Amino acid sequence: MSESTKSFFRHARSPAVVRMAIRVSLVVGTALTLINQGDFLFSQGSVNLAKALLTYMVPYLVSTHGAVTARMHLQNPGS
Repeated sequence: MSESTKSFFRHARSPAVVRMAIRVSLVVGTALTLINQGDFLFSQGSVNLAKALLTYMVPYLVSTHGAVTARMHLQNPGS
């Protein structure tokens, strides 16, 4: 594993990045779940749990990637 990959995962596990990504995931994931599965939620139908979990995981991963990329760029502005 390259040093930049190790650095990426080290930043991704930092408490500040994790906290922020969780907050983003809760807000964006909830909004997207209501948009995509609101009919099922409000009509007491069955919700696709796998889709709901992915709906929260995608904003978490995107937020984490953005934060880590920004941190790494600030550490090495020329790269």
